[in-house]
Amino acid sequence: MAAAWPLLACFGGLLLLDRTGLRPAADAPWTSVLFLAVLLLAFGALFWALKRFGPARREEASEPRIVGILVVALLLRLLALPLAPSLSDDVHRYLWDGRVAASGANPYRLTPNDPGLTTQRDDLWQRTAHRDVATVYPPLALSLFAAASATPQPLTAYKLTLVAADLIGCALLLGLARRRGSIVGALAYAWNPLVVIEGAGMGHVDVLGASLVIACVYLIAVGRGSPTRSGRSLAAGAVAALGVLAKLVPLAAIPLWWRTIRRDRPQGLLFALGAACLLVPTAAAVLIWTGGVPPGLAVYALRWEYNGPLYEPLWRLLDVLQLDRVAAGLVHAVRLVFGGEIDAPPWRTLYAHTYPQFLARTLLLAVAGVAWFRVWRQRPGPTGAAFGAFGVVLLASPTLYPWYLIWILPWAALLGVRSVLLLSATLPLAYLPALAGVDYFPWVYAAVWLPPVLLFMIDRRRAGAAIDKVSGSGAEAG
Repeated sequence: MAAAWPLLACFGGLLLLDRTGLRPAADAPWTSVLFLAVLLLAFGALFWALKRFGPARREEASEPRIVGILVVALLLRLLALPLAPSLSDDVHRYLWDGRVAASGANPYRLTPNDPGLTTQRDDLWQRTAHRDVATVYPPLALSLFAAASATPQPLTAYKLTLVAADLIGCALLLGLARRRGSIVGALAYAWNPLVVIEGAGMGHVDVLGASLVIACVYLIAVGRGSPTRSGRSLAAGAVAALGVLAKLVPLAAIPLWWRTIRRDRPQGLLFALGAACLLVPTAAAVLIWTGGVPPGLAVYALRWEYNGPLYEPLWRLLDVLQLDRVAAGLVHAVRLVFGGEIDAPPWRTLYAHTYPQFLARTLLLAVAGVAWFRVWRQRPGPTGAAFGAFGVVLLASPTLYPWYLIWILPWAALLGVRSVLLLSATLPLAYLPALAGVDYFPWVYAAVWLPPVLLFMIDRRRAGAAIDKVSGSGAEAG
């Protein structure tokens, strides 16, 4: 695996910077830029490795070669494992929520600042962000956080568990890639610096969710025509549910996966049964335990915003055009027709939400619904369904932190969507405003999104030209 040496060297450089104290920090902008520069260099090493690896077709995808890919994937994650969570402090919040859950308290109702948790406070509490918001993480994630918090070295135990899940996901993705005839696609995920740094390095739980999604798609794909298909369909539904219980994102994909296998009615029913047997009782338990929808989810849905690809320019456009005033005028006109006081419900709530950011969220939610139903009508296979569902969610989301891309990267890698792979290289630039004091909009926003958009347009144009050429050749032959 000579192609992997430059990539391994880059991660060795990141570890060296971290161990010598030259890690990213808000009060050390040049150190932060240096760290991100080496990370960007690692993407260059990845793209060189992909080119060097060559078109590894099915006959070339030997077991030793696959093992070699996984060994490199393991080495990359071992190099990232000791990194301090300097790009994101989410892992501290994970371990705090785990500690609260392990103590028997309710992290869905109690914020870290709750007086009832005063005895739990220590350095971990000091490092925990958003202490005025209750947890938003589903039960499987909380269980993992709680188990790690009960160990002598919670951060290490948690990261090791995450790395194990990540490597299993990489192995299953290699299996899917081999079935498709080329393992290079899986290489673009297993060795992707964004996946490695955000998973083993920063400890984001999205890696666990993405690995469970890979397992679900693998079970669906290998179950076709198998004598154990019924068991695999049931297991695929259960694994999809576990993905939701790690993070809610796979909810957008489960109906699409069900649609891919429902042509065989018993298999579709088994998939739905496997998912429902986990999701329904768990959701009921959370609702009962919390007394309704967890308040942290409502806060996240209405308050969180950063780097949304469509959201960022949209709400600014609405603000410039003063369409929030138009919306407020419409609410006022309707109130005059139906009557009621301004401070009385529902008018008070409607007036309170006539601001550009909320209007942008509402518009994007409607667009996402239309786009999702378009994917539904196309009846894609399990890989295409995952790519379509997560693509819709990420494009419409007001928030897109670098680690969110992990959900779509496996499927972009398998399908060869170069623009998404390039986005994995530009997305870490979104850390610059917090770490180096650079203005986010428009410069960082443009640096993150413009190169992938341009590459997407180029690829679409080439694909269209290729189709036209084939159509023209067919017409001439006719």
